[in-house]
Amino acid sequence: MSQNQLQRGLKARHLTMIAIGGSIGTGLFLASGGSIHSAGPGGALVAYLAISIMVYFLMTSLGEMAAFMPVSGSFSTYATRFVDPSLGFALGWNYWYNWAITIAVELSASALIMKYWFPDTPAIVWSALFLGLLFALNLLSVKAYGESEYWFALIKVVTVIIFIIVGVLMIFGIMGGQAVGFQNFTKGDAPFNGGFMALLGVFMIAGFSFQGTELVGVAAGESEDPARNIPKAIRQIFWRILLFYILAILIIGLLVPYDNPNLISGDLTDIAISPFTIVFENAGFAFAASVMNAVILTSVLSAGNSGMYASTRMLWNLAKEGKAPKWFAKVTSNGVPINALILTAIIGALAFLSSLFGEGEVYVWLLNASGMSGFIAWLGIAVSHYRFRKAFIAQGRDLSELPYRAKWFPFGPIFAFIICCIVILGQNYSAFLGGTIDWYGVLVSYIGLPLFLIVWLAYKISQKTKLVPLEQVDFSMDEHTK
Repeated sequence: MSQNQLQRGLKARHLTMIAIGGSIGTGLFLASGGSIHSAGPGGALVAYLAISIMVYFLMTSLGEMAAFMPVSGSFSTYATRFVDPSLGFALGWNYWYNWAITIAVELSASALIMKYWFPDTPAIVWSALFLGLLFALNLLSVKAYGESEYWFALIKVVTVIIFIIVGVLMIFGIMGGQAVGFQNFTKGDAPFNGGFMALLGVFMIAGFSFQGTELVGVAAGESEDPARNIPKAIRQIFWRILLFYILAILIIGLLVPYDNPNLISGDLTDIAISPFTIVFENAGFAFAASVMNAVILTSVLSAGNSGMYASTRMLWNLAKEGKAPKWFAKVTSNGVPINALILTAIIGALAFLSSLFGEGEVYVWLLNASGMSGFIAWLGIAVSHYRFRKAFIAQGRDLSELPYRAKWFPFGPIFAFIICCIVILGQNYSAFLGGTIDWYGVLVSYIGLPLFLIVWLAYKISQKTKLVPLEQVDFSMDEHTK
């Protein structure tokens, strides 16, 4: 085994669960209540449906490239080859930073959740324990990561399926007393509440909820038989996400009135008022809050686990391509990029510690800087796929060579690009409304964008990179894409 090779240890079931698990989390279990409260059940459905369609096109775009060229650098490598090396450099470092900071977020969240059962234990104890667990899972092998993520994700999936079944039974009065029917869906200003601005706000929340689905592209570099397994995972993702998100939000909207004050306040400090908990308790499940607390803990650990994996593989890939120190390309005999993993864990731990000192302002700024990173990565996927297909045709290659072909090209990547731009630019639209512009609010919300542009342009100018002509796009399979 070469000292700088990863191992193809992820099976089709791992890939599917990594993608589904990446999108089902606190966005569904907690933030969905606030979405229904602000935009009404109809508004929340429309916003999540629109984002679901965008994610479908992004996943088919990523699937086409990943099935043809399965690399752990994913969209960083694709942007380097199909667009401009400077874009690949900026996307790679942007994505690594985003997930390294996400580890800190999940460590903070896990400590908050544990306070439900152990209110007197210091938060740092739980965070240190969970950091050690995530590090160990990623250190063992890619198979250990895939297996742990499979079970983490399965717990979330089973919870949502049970929720949907219980919800349907309650709507028709088979469980929880009298039939609720559709009365809450049209109560007061429902189904649409708060007008266009409320809808736009939920649009942003929905976008964040689906962050992580692109993990399947990063995992492609270590999957068994990627030409067969990636298309299989991609095909399942959209329908399952649609089923889980759209059905769950529809059921919450039918069973809990949008003006229920508990919907707006569901967060990690009070799992008892998660919309899932409210529905389960109304159905007569006495231990709903405790069970949902455990489910949300697995959800948070799943996100941290994926964060550790994705950022480690991205840093390894940057080192392989000469965009990071070669030291980070070192791989253990189990196929784990050890130095990249150690640095990622250290950054995650330091970011978490910054939340404990002073007012935690450093931590808040670190978070703000990573806020847009996921959407920037999605933009990179859309642009790379557009150029990939154009170059493929320009070089006289037949589309039948592609193991998986994205439908609706070029509409798909163009639609995804436009929606992503709207979500990015609309992050804090309220800062521009009213008499004066809230410049602090603008800086806090948009800081990730200038940071990305600075990294991109600095590399472009220093390395004198240019847009790769379509006829010169490199489709060859190097040593770590075979």
